[in-house]
Amino acid sequence: MTTSASEHAEDSPSGLIDAKLASLGDWRGEMLGRMRQLILEADPEVVEQVKWRKPTNPSGVPVWERSGILCTGEVYKGYVKLTFAKGAALDDPTGLFNASLEGNTRRAIDIREGDVIDAEAFKALVREAVALNVQKKPKGA
Repeated sequence: MTTSASEHAEDSPSGLIDAKLASLGDWRGEMLGRMRQLILEADPEVVEQVKWRKPTNPSGVPVWERSGILCTGEVYKGYVKLTFAKGAALDDPTGLFNASLEGNTRRAIDIREGDVIDAEAFKALVREAVALNVQKKPKGA
């Protein structure tokens, strides 16, 4: 995805995510920013969105999509949570998923201060999520 100056305007999804990261001012913003960078490196065609804006969360939730939601990025007091919409259908040979393991659809990665994420394994997971989303069933199948 090529990014023009207008895409980083304050009210664009990318601009809103930039503002959220800057407002955190701690390791959580740095970590979510790093994970965002890895997502965009894994697939440059990923589109950033901000969803679920409400009075209790005016900055909303960063969402990365390609042919549907890949993952969301939420920030809590003690951790950053990346939830993969179809995570249960993804192979996770390095064991990045460590939360929401009981569901049939989603899987999440909770990252606490000081945690180190294997960047290449994470990008492989993102690419696998993209591949799952872009698969098209043949008509009539």
